[in-house]
Amino acid sequence: RSDGKAIAVTALGHLRHHERAHQGGRPHGRARQGRKRSAASRATYLTRVNKATHSGTARDRVSCSNLAHAVAAMPVPSKQLLLSDARPNLGIITAYNDMLSAHQPYEHYPPLLRQLATELGGHAQVAGSVPAMCDGITQGQAGMDLSLFSRDVIAMAAAVGLSHNVYDGVIYLGICDKIVPGLLIAAATFGHLPAIFIPSGPMPTGNISNKQKAAVRQAHASGKASRDELLASEMQSYHSHGTCTFYGTANTNQMLLELMGLMLPGASFANPDSDLRLRLTRAAVARAMSNSQARLRFADIVNVKSLVNAMVGLLASGGSTNSAMHLLVCAAAAGIQITWEDYSDLAQSVPLLARIYPNGTADVNQFDAAGGINALIAELLAAGLLHKEVTTIVGSDLTAYAKRPQPQGKTDLCWQPAKSCDNNIIRSVNNPFAARGGLQMLSGNLGQAIIKTSAVDPKHQRLSAPAQVFDSQEAYMQAYAQGECSKNHVAVVRFQGPRANGMPELHKLMPLLGELQDAGYSVALVTDGRLSGASGKVPAAIHLVPEASTGGLLAKLQDGDMVHLDTATGRLEVDAARDIAARQPASQPTAQDFGCGRELFTTFRSQVNSASMGASLFKDFGLEAKGSG
Repeated sequence: RSDGKAIAVTALGHLRHHERAHQGGRPHGRARQGRKRSAASRATYLTRVNKATHSGTARDRVSCSNLAHAVAAMPVPSKQLLLSDARPNLGIITAYNDMLSAHQPYEHYPPLLRQLATELGGHAQVAGSVPAMCDGITQGQAGMDLSLFSRDVIAMAAAVGLSHNVYDGVIYLGICDKIVPGLLIAAATFGHLPAIFIPSGPMPTGNISNKQKAAVRQAHASGKASRDELLASEMQSYHSHGTCTFYGTANTNQMLLELMGLMLPGASFANPDSDLRLRLTRAAVARAMSNSQARLRFADIVNVKSLVNAMVGLLASGGSTNSAMHLLVCAAAAGIQITWEDYSDLAQSVPLLARIYPNGTADVNQFDAAGGINALIAELLAAGLLHKEVTTIVGSDLTAYAKRPQPQGKTDLCWQPAKSCDNNIIRSVNNPFAARGGLQMLSGNLGQAIIKTSAVDPKHQRLSAPAQVFDSQEAYMQAYAQGECSKNHVAVVRFQGPRANGMPELHKLMPLLGELQDAGYSVALVTDGRLSGASGKVPAAIHLVPEASTGGLLAKLQDGDMVHLDTATGRLEVDAARDIAARQPASQPTAQDFGCGRELFTTFRSQVNSASMGASLFKDFGLEAKGSG
């Protein structure tokens, strides 16, 4: 039932929960709580949006000199039309560069979008470009310390482009890790403008499976594979333009955009250069034009219900842990306050319905062939686990996103109902891969953390082991090379939070810990740093708050302290916490403040809020009083 009162959770055993807690865990219960919690901030946001909303075109509101500058470089026919008629002018915010494989196809999008807009009787201009870094290139390098901060830089760069205030709608070209969240923050800030996101699609499946790639990485980490063997493996996996094919943050972003109704249904995973991709792009421009004429604003689409839908999809698909932070800030930019507790509560009612690498063996191309995001949405809608009656760029309810695009005629599309074609990849609520969603919050005397459980075998989701404490992943790697880690232990890697060094991802640790786990040792990671959607089979309590740099107990842990991690109870604790609290905290390393541009981000590190508030510079969204931890 669309009112959510018949959510299909009986088979999952959730009915034994206390009714109040159970209702709070349902999508509809979380939406009610979110609306109440966000009443004041959302009202303030909508007041600002309404004030910025005007009739007529944006060009009507600027002076003659302003307008002359805006059209000076345009061809004469377009210039004359822009000056004389009321047809929409679309601004394009692009994250194109040649280095990032997912964004390289965007090189040719601006002229294509301009052409399509002109054919439809409108106009399009590149309003601005934003930086787009590749976390795959910066992993384990100094540049990774800039990665998370780049999200807020992207939001500000997009705002600079849109500040010219001559656009009637916006097309956002972005896919990867921090780019989409940054663009969402900008879109919310310019919430009076219609907005649409256009992806470019994943690269085709490589000649090596993700499972084989992971095995070679692990073999290299333990000295069983050479660098040449590792490089050959990586080149077979990352071999073309397009998004990487594992279910990391980039592909999680596409799922979130569809569930929020900001992208065409089924647009996520059509490959670059394919006929379907071109048709989808053509249809997206047409939709951007019509929504601009109808003044269907971003603020009309993104609300508490659409954000809860995104969170449900994240949990049901086992998506990226990064999204647990990003959505907090994106929501706050639209005046909505969500917390880690919301994810944890929803996980009790939202089962895991998809297996996509690293949560399974299928890559995103295989997932898409099995029915993809739209089959997943169909299953969740049928179970009452999504809000159906929400505004999207294509209509007034979410059922359009339970359909997949198919070619029709020479250039058009039609959408057909989606269903799972492979129960090894997408399942129904009555036969889930796991009863709980793929992300969970852990709490205890160490603080609060996020753990991704969807790829972790249940037998590894509970352990107690002595800590081995390190101040960097390089220090752990050195200890591993010297044979000091071949035992049961919890690897504590601290001073990796946003205040310390920008909160880098720590994926160099995972092959080492995976090798130890395969050797029979009980191992886990506890850190105030990050991993991502690529988090694998080793239990990892990440994003820990308070971080070591801001007084967290993490700064006082020593080798041998007994740490307990249990996903069943949501527990993350250390024995003798009172005695540990009396210790002097370890000193934070300072050498990591310089090099590769890190010195330019000193102000960011000093001003950023905690991971449980989104690790953002934007403190005027109202998160300070509402964040957990």
